[in-house]
Amino acid sequence: MKHVRYRWKMLSAGPLLLDGGSMFGVVPRVVWSRMVTPDDQNRIAVNHNCLLLESEHPDPELGRPRRVLIETGTGDKLDEKMRTIFGLEDRTVETALNEAGLDAAEIDGVVVTHLHFDHAGGLTRRCRDGETADWTAGPREASGDAAELKLTFPNAAVWVQRREWQDALANTSVMTRTYYRDHLVPIEPRVRLVESVPPFAPGRIPHRDELPRTAAEVRRTETEPGVWVMLTPGHTWGQQAVGFTDVDGRQIVFTPDVLPTVWHAGPAYSLAYDVEPYTSMVSRRWYLDAAARLGWTLVLDHEPNTPVVTAAPTAKGWYELSPQSIRGSS
Repeated sequence: MKHVRYRWKMLSAGPLLLDGGSMFGVVPRVVWSRMVTPDDQNRIAVNHNCLLLESEHPDPELGRPRRVLIETGTGDKLDEKMRTIFGLEDRTVETALNEAGLDAAEIDGVVVTHLHFDHAGGLTRRCRDGETADWTAGPREASGDAAELKLTFPNAAVWVQRREWQDALANTSVMTRTYYRDHLVPIEPRVRLVESVPPFAPGRIPHRDELPRTAAEVRRTETEPGVWVMLTPGHTWGQQAVGFTDVDGRQIVFTPDVLPTVWHAGPAYSLAYDVEPYTSMVSRRWYLDAAARLGWTLVLDHEPNTPVVTAAPTAKGWYELSPQSIRGSS
């Protein structure tokens, strides 16, 4: 692993409304509604959280800081009906990048936790006036009403687990509309596939409280210099967490839908969207154990209020989250 440290900035790609029952799975509404109040359509408000990384020192190949983006949000391709369902606003990760003084073409690498539309839809965008399309969607390939598309990050490699890429192309999901071809097929030439070591042997069902025999540090795979990924299966089989060291020496780990918000810290708080809720529960235990043991600072992908937290063990044998400052990160 290269010893590259990064300055980082939280980026918001806008709010997102998701069905409360689906977000809490088997946990009854009478329980989860004590933490978060749904709207009149039973939706809860979460966020599209993304991170912008800039290397502390100039990259020798680039002659400037290397810029890496973690996660891309939904993007702008959904039609008005879907935008209303999910409560989307006219804000994308591009909006946030522009506010940070950057153009999307200045991003060198993109790492996505998985390829569901609310995490990877922003990899492509609608064509604008005067632009030539990079790709044109067929009648069953568009996620919304946009057929002519551009690569949002034309100069960036896109890092994803091989299993996730294969499942996305095959639309292997409990949801029928989440792996859209219009944010997959156009980026194929830019995709870089990794195969991280799984926490447990394929096909083996661990005990619900079992920890992996191989340490989390051993299961990491480097993508961009100093940026690593690690399999966190359950929500999808190829979902990954993303980690790096910041300029203050903290281990920052961008946390995917194994723990999307602070409300999901409990053992049973898996999503109805998960391909394997039991596996999500097992992953959440070893993930929080590693976070507490290794002193990780976690950034939660959908948390709307306190996305930066640390984990510590409790006397009851589980873990509690504590909000942290993002001071010194940028």
